Amino acid sequence: MNRRYLPLLLAAALSVPSLAAAQEPPRPPHQPRIHVAGEGEASVAPDMAIVSLSVMREAETAREALDQNNTAIAEVIAALKEAGIEARDLQTAGLQINPRYVFPQDNSGEPPRIQGYQVSNTLTVRIRDISKVGEIIDKSVSLGVNQGGSISFTNSDSSATVTEARKRAVKDAVSRATTLAEAAGVKLGSIVEISEHSMMPQPMPISARAFKMEAAAADAVPVEAGENTYRVQVSVTFEIAQ
Repeated sequence: MNRRYLPLLLAAALSVPSLAAAQEPPRPPHQPRIHVAGEGEASVAPDMAIVSLSVMREAETAREALDQNNTAIAEVIAALKEAGIEARDLQTAGLQINPRYVFPQDNSGEPPRIQGYQVSNTLTVRIRDISKVGEIIDKSVSLGVNQGGSISFTNSDSSATVTEARKRAVKDAVSRATTLAEAAGVKLGSIVEISEHSMMPQPMPISARAFKMEAAAADAVPVEAGENTYRVQVSVTFEIAQ
């Protein structure tokens, strides 16, 4: 190629835009947006209780303590089934076998010695009839439950309540965005993004109580179930109408 034509060819190449650049659509200007968070909650009476019951026994040997504990917990389980608790609603939550030590009172430097053993067996019980909670706790204590104890109230199906909480959260977000738009003198456009995140693991009933084993008396233990509140938080992004 004749060198005298090179400057002309280079000039022509630089003056012609590339094919890719010619095909790129023009980028629209950034659309102004409003970001808000909305919260909603809904409450419902619980229809199920989850109770933790523990049996503790002490003896000179681990074998004796375990045998005594097995007998007591078996009686408790039998009584629970007789009261209408199904096998699927009974679950062993923990078994512990611990030595009991005696420490020397003087400064002799002697190591502590084992005086006996303690065995604890914890049972988690789902009670699907709320009206029986007090009766079941009382009967369990009478049969040997003597340690720990907690109760929480939940719902076997909370989907309808959570759905209502979601609706209220979105309604709250729309209300907040409308207020912001009016205060700024602009018009609210359509929703471009919405996401949900709970203020706590969802669904999560806000209800938990502990009870003392020694509180059981001849009558059934008084129990108040109250309500469970489910909370939902959403983030919503709106366009600002032009």
